[in-house]
Amino acid sequence: VQLQASGGGLVQAGGSLRLSCAASGGIFSNYHMGWFRQAPGKEHEFVAAINWSGTSTDYADSVKGRFTISRDNAENTVYLGMNSLKPEDTAVYSCAAGLGGNRLYTSYSYWGQGTLVTVSS
Repeated sequence: VQLQASGGGLVQAGGSLRLSCAASGGIFSNYHMGWFRQAPGKEHEFVAAINWSGTSTDYADSVKGRFTISRDNAENTVYLGMNSLKPEDTAVYSCAAGLGGNRLYTSYSYWGQGTLVTVSS
């Protein structure tokens, strides 16, 4: 499975962005999908996950109520809507696919290249 993330950019605090992650080369609906982020000098951090059917989602406490993960299995794409962005949300955001699909970085087998989100104060 190949994953291509897009949609990052520079936004002011309080603004919004929507990230997309397009999948190819596999049966997208077989996989749970996750978004992780990595800020400079920090470890990968779980952001959100969605199960294969889109009926179950999970969020890190730091983004709950501000971010929304969704997927379109017909389009082989997972999305991350981000509202009320804060400077501390600045990071490289990566999408991931796995048969397990939880908050653990190691439960995902396939990774996209990441897209940079910069939130200015």
